[in-house]
Amino acid sequence: MKEHIAERGGTLNKKSYSVAEIQQILGISRPTAYTLIKKDLFQSVRMGNGIRIIKSSFDAWLDSTM
Repeated sequence: MKEHIAERGGTLNKKSYSVAEIQQILGISRPTAYTLIKKDLFQSVRMGNGIRIIKSSFDAWLDSTM
């Protein structure tokens, strides 16, 4: 999976993902991304009007689902 993420613009060096990035990684819609965030399946933080998803938490969750 990490190879797949690396192909999408080198996001491996980031500390967090945007909602749009997790949409792209998972191939899901924006409402579905927000549903996953609301379920607290991985850590996220609200920053101003946006939400950032903690990369290490998201990656661990993704690895556990594969």
